[in-house]
Amino acid sequence: FSDYCEPLCDGGEEFESLIGHLHATGIGQPWKYVEIRPRQESLADTMKKLGFGAVGKYTLHRVDLEPAAEEIFRRVDKHSVQRRVRRAERTGIVEVCGRSERLLKDFYRLMVRTRARHNLPPQPYAWFQNLVDCLGEAVELRLAYLKNVPLGAVLILHFKDTTYYKYGCSDEKFHSLGVMPFLLWRALLRAKAIGSRILDLGRTEDSQSGLIEFKNHWTPVSSWLTYWKFPAEPFRTSSQDWKLGMVKRICAYMPERLLAGAGALIYRHIG
Repeated sequence: FSDYCEPLCDGGEEFESLIGHLHATGIGQPWKYVEIRPRQESLADTMKKLGFGAVGKYTLHRVDLEPAAEEIFRRVDKHSVQRRVRRAERTGIVEVCGRSERLLKDFYRLMVRTRARHNLPPQPYAWFQNLVDCLGEAVELRLAYLKNVPLGAVLILHFKDTTYYKYGCSDEKFHSLGVMPFLLWRALLRAKAIGSRILDLGRTEDSQSGLIEFKNHWTPVSSWLTYWKFPAEPFRTSSQDWKLGMVKRICAYMPERLLAGAGALIYRHIG
């Protein structure tokens, strides 16, 4: 679930000792592998030395929230963000935030629709329900409505000085109204209001060029995020995984009403 998680040590000998303990503890245990998701690229040599292999490489975007809101808005892409946010505001789109059952159900309907466009089953409804139930006020659903019709939604997490954009979904019929830029901008303003210093837009695979471009409109600064696994295995990304390819071929022919059930059955096997 977490895009990255830094080792809770200073690196160097302490980090090597920690990983060595994992190696020793793993012998005789029913573990398939150990995966480390550090944000520090400087750990690459150490990971290789310890027998880990790179199994995924992603682009990570994080928006600096230290400047004033007006300055941040001036820096984002003029056409893809500024104009679309203003258009959404002129159109009369209304944002509703919270964790109610109604918002969660509207969010999930939009999620099913979005996943269907990508020929993928959605995560089970119970997954999102558990996020709301277990994380409480750290979770925020933000939905855009026009005349009570849900147009788009984002699921946001807040932790310490960082706000995380975890999920986004929409009805493609309303993309021209600037729904998603509007929601993300409102989430950014909320993040600043509660004292967040960073808006984390999450990881993106190299194959998702459209999503990378969307995030580049918010910040031109990005970094690499490499996942490491022991025992090492041939490098591959999830988009190249044959299981995922098979699932996408099947889902391409499934109506939306069946995708939710399919996700509940097979989602755990395609990660």
